Amino acid sequence: MPAAVPPLLPLSTWWWCLVLLQLSQALTQPQLDPNPEKASPAGQAFPYLSLDGSPLNHLLLDPRSGHLYVGAVNHLYHLSPDLQVLSSSQTGPKLDSPECLPPIVPKDCPSARVTPNTNKILLLEEGVDAVGSEVRARSLIVCGTLFQGICDKRSLGNVSEVLYQTSNPVDTQYVAANDPRVSTVGVILNQKGVGLMLVGRGYTSKGPSDIPPITTRRLSPSSSPSRQAFSQDEELGKLVVGSYSEYNNNFISAFNHSDHVYFLFSRRDMWHKKEYRTYVSRLCAWDRSFYSYVEVPLECSGGYNLAQGASPAEHQGRPALFVAMAAGQASTPTATGRSALCVYGMSELDASLQRAQELCYTEGGRGRTGQEEAYIEYEVSSKCLRLPKDSLKEYPCGGEHTPSPIASAVPLSATPSLTRETQLTAVTTATEAGHTIALLGDKKGWLHKVGYTHGSKVGTLYQSVLVDQDRPVNADLLLDQSGQNVYVLTDGKVSKVSVSQCEQQPDCQSCLSVRDPYCGWCVLEGRCTRRLECSREGQANHWLWSYQPPANQCVTVQSLKPAIQSREEATQVSLTVAQLPTLTEEESLSCSFGTLPPQPAIVKGTTITCQSPLPELLPPSPPGSDHVSLRVSVMFRDVAISSSDIIFYDCRAVGRLNTTSPCMACVGSVWPCSWCVLGGLCTHTNNSCPRQHTIHNSLEQLEPRGPESCPCVWALQSSPLVPMGFLSPLTLLGRNLDMFQREEQYVCVVVVEEEELKLNATLEKDPENMTYTFTCSAHKFQYPVNQLEYSAPIYLQRGSHQIDSAPNLRLQLYDCSVGQSDCSQCRAVPSDYGCVWCGGESPGCAYHLSCTSSPGPEDACPPPHIIQIQPVSGPVEGGVLVTIHGSNLGMHYQDIQGGVTVAGVSCLPQPHGYLISTRIVCELQPSKQETEGPVIVTVGDSEPGQSLQTFTYQDPQLTGIVPDKGPVSGGTSLTVQGTRLLTGQRKDLTAYVGQQPCYIVEEVNGTHLVCRTSPSNQTAELTVRVLFGKAERTVPGQVFHYMEDPVITAASPAERVGVIRRRYARLLAKNHLLVFNSTVSKVKVISSFEMTCVTPSVTHDSKVLGVWFELDNVKVSFESVAGKTFSYYPNPELLALNRDDPDTPYRFKPGGVIAVEGKDLTRAMTRDEVVARLGDQECEVKTLDSTHLYWSNQLPSLRVVMGKLNVDLGTVQYDTEGLSPVPLAAQVGLAAGAAVVVLVVLVIILMYRRKSKQALRDYKKVLVQLETLEINVGDQCRKEFTDLMTEMMDLSSDVGGPGIPLLDYKTYAERVFFPGQRGAPLSQNLDLPESRRRTVEQGLGQLNNLLNNRLFLIRFIHTLEAQQNFSQRDRGYVASLLTMALHDKLEYFTDVMKTLLGDLVQQYVTKNPKLMLRRTETVVEKMLTNWMSICLYSFLKEVAGEPLYMLYRAIKYQVDKGPVDAVTGKAKRTLNDSHLLREDIDYCSITLTVMVKSGVEVQPCPVKVLDTDTITQVKDKILDQIYKGAPFSQRPAADSLDLEWRSGQAGHLTLSDDDVTAIVQGRWKKLNTLQHYKVPDGATVALIPRSAAVVGIHQVYQTGEKTPMLDGEGEEGLRLWHLVKSNEEPEMPKHRKSSMRERERAKAIPEIYLTRLLSMKGTLQKFVDDVFVAILNTKRPPPIAVRFFFDFLDDMAEKHGIDDPETVHIWKTNSLPLRFWVNILKNPQFVFDVQVTDSVDAVLSVIAQTFIDSCTTSEHKVGRDSPVNKLLYAREIPRYKQLVERYYSDIHSAASGCYQEMNSTLTELSGSFGSDMNSLVALLELYKYINKYYDQIIASLEEDAAGQKMQLAYRLQQVAALVENKVTDL
Repeated sequence: MPAAVPPLLPLSTWWWCLVLLQLSQALTQPQLDPNPEKASPAGQAFPYLSLDGSPLNHLLLDPRSGHLYVGAVNHLYHLSPDLQVLSSSQTGPKLDSPECLPPIVPKDCPSARVTPNTNKILLLEEGVDAVGSEVRARSLIVCGTLFQGICDKRSLGNVSEVLYQTSNPVDTQYVAANDPRVSTVGVILNQKGVGLMLVGRGYTSKGPSDIPPITTRRLSPSSSPSRQAFSQDEELGKLVVGSYSEYNNNFISAFNHSDHVYFLFSRRDMWHKKEYRTYVSRLCAWDRSFYSYVEVPLECSGGYNLAQGASPAEHQGRPALFVAMAAGQASTPTATGRSALCVYGMSELDASLQRAQELCYTEGGRGRTGQEEAYIEYEVSSKCLRLPKDSLKEYPCGGEHTPSPIASAVPLSATPSLTRETQLTAVTTATEAGHTIALLGDKKGWLHKVGYTHGSKVGTLYQSVLVDQDRPVNADLLLDQSGQNVYVLTDGKVSKVSVSQCEQQPDCQSCLSVRDPYCGWCVLEGRCTRRLECSREGQANHWLWSYQPPANQCVTVQSLKPAIQSREEATQVSLTVAQLPTLTEEESLSCSFGTLPPQPAIVKGTTITCQSPLPELLPPSPPGSDHVSLRVSVMFRDVAISSSDIIFYDCRAVGRLNTTSPCMACVGSVWPCSWCVLGGLCTHTNNSCPRQHTIHNSLEQLEPRGPESCPCVWALQSSPLVPMGFLSPLTLLGRNLDMFQREEQYVCVVVVEEEELKLNATLEKDPENMTYTFTCSAHKFQYPVNQLEYSAPIYLQRGSHQIDSAPNLRLQLYDCSVGQSDCSQCRAVPSDYGCVWCGGESPGCAYHLSCTSSPGPEDACPPPHIIQIQPVSGPVEGGVLVTIHGSNLGMHYQDIQGGVTVAGVSCLPQPHGYLISTRIVCELQPSKQETEGPVIVTVGDSEPGQSLQTFTYQDPQLTGIVPDKGPVSGGTSLTVQGTRLLTGQRKDLTAYVGQQPCYIVEEVNGTHLVCRTSPSNQTAELTVRVLFGKAERTVPGQVFHYMEDPVITAASPAERVGVIRRRYARLLAKNHLLVFNSTVSKVKVISSFEMTCVTPSVTHDSKVLGVWFELDNVKVSFESVAGKTFSYYPNPELLALNRDDPDTPYRFKPGGVIAVEGKDLTRAMTRDEVVARLGDQECEVKTLDSTHLYWSNQLPSLRVVMGKLNVDLGTVQYDTEGLSPVPLAAQVGLAAGAAVVVLVVLVIILMYRRKSKQALRDYKKVLVQLETLEINVGDQCRKEFTDLMTEMMDLSSDVGGPGIPLLDYKTYAERVFFPGQRGAPLSQNLDLPESRRRTVEQGLGQLNNLLNNRLFLIRFIHTLEAQQNFSQRDRGYVASLLTMALHDKLEYFTDVMKTLLGDLVQQYVTKNPKLMLRRTETVVEKMLTNWMSICLYSFLKEVAGEPLYMLYRAIKYQVDKGPVDAVTGKAKRTLNDSHLLREDIDYCSITLTVMVKSGVEVQPCPVKVLDTDTITQVKDKILDQIYKGAPFSQRPAADSLDLEWRSGQAGHLTLSDDDVTAIVQGRWKKLNTLQHYKVPDGATVALIPRSAAVVGIHQVYQTGEKTPMLDGEGEEGLRLWHLVKSNEEPEMPKHRKSSMRERERAKAIPEIYLTRLLSMKGTLQKFVDDVFVAILNTKRPPPIAVRFFFDFLDDMAEKHGIDDPETVHIWKTNSLPLRFWVNILKNPQFVFDVQVTDSVDAVLSVIAQTFIDSCTTSEHKVGRDSPVNKLLYAREIPRYKQLVERYYSDIHSAASGCYQEMNSTLTELSGSFGSDMNSLVALLELYKYINKYYDQIIASLEEDAAGQKMQLAYRLQQVAALVENKVTDL
């Protein structure tokens, strides 16, 4: 795009959105492929059934009954073989959410919606035992997307009958993917009588994320051990994966073959090029442990890399796998239309898989060349080995000691056997007569049939049938039981299509031409059949195969003698027939002529002889024909084997059909006919004319012969022109008349309009020249004709016989008066006709002999008469054509040359446009000036003719164009403005932009001309021209800009609300030019970068087929921009304000916030699109979420508009606050009285408090008071919350992206493992001299091996903990070092931790078990902390991180809105009473304009601050705004910058916390603020770098923390203060602390302060709730680590007989909430790259304490003595307690068995983060402790008998010797 493109001002351009909506409709007739060679025959129809539940998902055929089962969205169908619905069931929609685990409870799952159920698995369970006998009913297995993909069993006879369904599914029963877009496949096995189902499914981002790609499910429940149906238990195999998201397999199919199970899928190649590839994996059918898993990539030459469908089949006698492949789109899993069919032999596939197994078993994965050809896939901790060579033979299905899962690096390649440009989606195969036929479905609804010949690897597409227009064919393409039909499943219907159309071919030729492998011609049966349907198909020439022409040809008649014969005689007919089938001796053939009875035939070899029919039996010749053609067929019984045509000609008919020259026709005929002269007879034999002359056919060699010998009249001697009404003699010339012996009378016959006029003729014979002259008697012809002349045939008749006439012998009868309307036309008639213009009273054109008056001079005609001229104007340059209509406009073009003037200017006549006497077309010549005048035509010397119309010479002018720019694709409607634009005719006007034509599209008027621009090949600025004929005009001073086509970079939303309403669709374009001109939906242009258009309203049953945008000639589809299709959703629901009594007005306090409840408010609607009106004015919409809408205003009556959804929510009544009518004195009295009442109440409360029996009443009263306080501050809370939500909207839009500055794992681990430590081991390098490095590293390697010995590690830890000087800090440090060292072996680390925890439980059981894990007093407790931190990192990133970060930002925003003391850290807005700034500080908010440098430009940025902020606080707020969303570590420190106040051109003042202007009072120095410098609102400031020499006020920065300057000492011993002086805080005298009353007074929080705290609490409540719900929500699967560890604690309690639920609850609380979550809540800098100030930390501490209180089991009661934080959250803590208890109980009630999943997760974590750990440094640090307690450790190892056997002490001595040359007993 050009760098500087002026913005578009689209004032006169219409823009449109095109939205195509169409109801789905059923096709009743198939259509054909455009290629006629491959299309199905016209008119072919097939049965189909349309079903609800589009798109239909799966099709299943029961091989026993032939019945069909269809799985669809929300529906399940049972069909008969002829597609009749036998039973059905509705499976959805139901309330569900992929984020929640079933059963769904709406209050516990806020994301629950009514969700459609997409069928994912549809399989048939046979129900047989180990020996094959049926022991239980067969059933239908159905799995859908609802409830995390659970399955049920249904009856095959009635699908609505559920045989098995779990009411409370557990996590092991989640089978199918919960996302309709994610693939799931299944295959059923029977292992030793146990029905199993292997399931392959893709990765889903929502719901349980730890389900492996391939799992084994039991199909029936078992009691011993107790197992549920469809569960994935520990003893059943699964494919363990290190990273589920990386290995996101898109499964295509699963099938059994031989003793193996195969899965076909595609995914990204994680080993090599990261491209998407297709794989086949294999498992032994009996392998429950997946030891035999191996996979190989498939390669289809030509870049076809994504499988779309597959079918195992027999191909050329061998098993093969047919795979429909598609080319992927640029390294994405998206398939393009380019597709191919590739065939892989199963033997080659098995060989490739076995080679990979063998190499990985015995050769370490290396091939002969040393290249890696096999490897371990899926990021698991295994590797290829070098086992004995016969390992694969001994263990063909693997074993515990063999590596797995194995992948081949060498692909199995195949060459496409067929390619297509439309994406193939399905394939199935059939075998016919030993030949393979592939049936392919594609994305556009076509079924293609491909045949393979013997030995051929390339298939031939022989037919295509349109099944369902533009609806993809489902991959489930099934043949029926007979193999005669294929069932085709598309989006909305099931079709039954015949695999062949043999029976539709009527004859042999059409049968063989279809080239259908199913078809062939059965010769003796005379029909097109499949081979086995022909009774003698094995004998030669009896069944001719369609698929092998020209090798097979129809039985044909090669020759027929005679092929033509006279119908007047019967003869023998001989036929030579090729490929004649053999017959038995008893069988015979016959001949059939047309419909006549067959004649017996004699067969000799290939020759067949039979008798032709008798003449009287032959059918007559067709009218107008001289022959009849009959089909002669060789018949076997009533079947025609072969046919040919024989012609029977009729010579008599030849003569009859030619009346003018029968003789010439007879002897010139193609038939062998002769002419009898005297008899006038045409005959087929020469002896048919006895005793008379015979003229022979020209084909014969006898004389006379041919047409030249026939007697005839061959010419007219007189003129053929005969005028009407005058006697005209006629003379004819004849020849060959000497053949006639007798004299006969000759008559001339003239035929006029089918009437014969006979004239006597006299003959004159010239014997010398042998010529004959006939003179016909003169006759006056008076027949009326309607044209100038009439052509009349004439012939000669001798007696009763007609003499042949030449074909062109005719008279031209004419009448001069017909058609000659004026003198010029009359004189233009050729002179041979003798026509003249006859004057007189009735002038006209007449024959010259009939004109009684003098005709006048030859060239004398009346003057020209002009009737009309077109056009009536033209340019002064001329060049346009003027058309003149009239009469007497000359007889010839030459007559008017130079005789035409227009407005006095000569006009040049054009020859091509001249019509005699009636029209002149002339080219206008230039005029010197604008003028007008008549058109004058002069013909010869006659008087000139003048027009009544006036012609005007004009000078048109162009003044401008609108618009002046458009896209290079053209299509812009360009309006050319000017004067006198309608000069000449419309066709004379042409417009151009540069050299590109601009097509005029509307009628032109005098001032406007509209044309549509053509495409241009480049951007340019071009002149606009208009041609008026040849006169050119250009637009002065203005050019048209061809600009780059507009690019739509984003379109939102991708969905719309309202089935019958409207809303705006928003588009963003990156080009400055957007021009749009089409129809349907008008666009509103917001700017050159943005436009909106209104979506049309639709009905409920409408379906969006396409949405696109037309910007002039630029057409952009919505899907290509938005990345997904456009969807419609039902209208949102809004509830009335007063739902209980809608007629009662809603009471509203002016200035407050109105909250409206509803449903699906944000499903397809944004806050900016909602309009709320009170009365006739708009309110400001503050916040919109899925269920609530908030706004504020001070106006009256309530209406909400969403798009055009207009909802009236009821009337609003204002609670006014007018002036009180009570006098001031009375008000004071009332206030005093109220104060007394309040005091009395307080005294009563204190008295009640002293009475223990009234404790409960006191508790309730406090709650009531707190609730009253909260109600009183409710409005303020709502306002604060609304402002906060408005502020957080921008942040919410960035969540999930760079908006959350999450720490990388290494930094996260360092801060959690080593909190508060600088130079932690994670950041260090191994600091050793080079001379010692190698030795030490060797020793550390041996130490690492020792740590991997469980006995050594446990002894080592116990020995350290037994030492008295091994402090608590040392314990935590050693635990973190061990975590680092063993991070790459987390499974082992976990196992050791469980062992140590078991020892810990044993210790506490004998003491007080409730105290276990309460603190971190042992190494294992710190190990547990670290373990939880590792396992929950991904949960933090994906789930809890967002609400936690939003809580932090909300706290920071609220705290910064009020004053914060920079010295003490106390804040006005806080939750912590000890950090509450209680003094009333006068402050106001001001907005500074900060100049920010962005590249070379300086841009203003508004920042809100307080006038009481110190300069450092201002700098921090500015940096927060400028670097919003950026990590804290990546922004400059406030101390490195100075704040400069800029006022005017020269007024630059640097502001600082402390300078010479600072106020000093005694020993106190006040920090400078904006108020101190008197910086006004709107002032301009800038941050500039500070010089290194300048040192600011000391502030201490720790990792992500910022603490205030407590009692900071300034210069000269002065004490610094900001808002309050630290020693002025109220402090209780020590000598009075024993007084109970004083203690109560000190503890009491004035109500105004508590109101502040409650206001802050109410504002933050939503964010606190979001964090707690994210942590404790069980509708989303809890982290696997939590489930695993809670199961472990339950097991420990059960093992040690602890049945007190409170104890287990405390253990779980101490291990997870208190050990991990409280730490994260109090220290968000552990997770995020942020700065936590002391004032923010104080708020977080209160929230963390609330979380702690929520996890306790004791009852939560509050009173006046309770801490303030407990008072604040007194109402919420019981609710949080319920969350915790439900969280614990749901995990406990869920089925156990997550150990395998835990190990898989630990393996993935080890591989993902193990490399981030600096293990050598950790080992060296650990060795320091070994060295410190060396003797004790050695002694402990030597005491242990098992340790002695393993020589652990000796190995540790070796480590010591290597690491520090320690002298040992080695």
